[in-house]
Amino acid sequence: MLAKAERADAEAGPERTCIVTRAKGSPEDMIRFVVGPGAIVVPDIRRKLPGRGVWVTGRADRVAEAVKRQAFARGFKTKVVASEALADEIEALLTQDCLQALSIANKAGLVVAGFGKVEETIAAGAVAGLIDASECGADGARKLGQSLRRRFGSESARPRVELFCSGQLDLALGRTNVIHAALIAGSASDAFLARCRRLRLYRSGSPQTRAPNLPSGPEADRN
Repeated sequence: MLAKAERADAEAGPERTCIVTRAKGSPEDMIRFVVGPGAIVVPDIRRKLPGRGVWVTGRADRVAEAVKRQAFARGFKTKVVASEALADEIEALLTQDCLQALSIANKAGLVVAGFGKVEETIAAGAVAGLIDASECGADGARKLGQSLRRRFGSESARPRVELFCSGQLDLALGRTNVIHAALIAGSASDAFLARCRRLRLYRSGSPQTRAPNLPSGPEADRN
């Protein structure tokens, strides 16, 4: 049971307390939940829904543990219903949030796709980050890493996102066969990368599998 002081401070100050681990953390690294109609536990990934909230460390395994241990009922101090698939449902919401942000960045003219165009963007120094489809080939990813090293001195000089399959990128960007894309600096690109960091953290608590490699590079990615 939460101590009285902890209950009063549950949503105050710069940190929140995870109802599973009792560890404190930044709201950006946690998932907020509220009680919806029918006493259903509702994830509030944008942290905007009204009502008292409880917080769980933003990892899939912690959410699954909260459901298993009935931590939501203890956190809300009332009987609530938490879906057994809640961890997977949140991953789907976070993924959708990322792809919507990517679509916004694309509409703002901050996304270029295609191996050759990505190389040109890197060479011009305008790249804020790279996106590789999860099934991209090692050769194409390696070549783009070399381009980053030549231009910036390090392959890790810019963030790289490998969280989405080509089909998801196709839908977000309104193109076909997107294997590699580059982000140009801008607020919409920053917003997308921030959401990707959150999704990556969330998935760090889940078993991950990599899609089989497909050809990558100029021959496979001409969009």
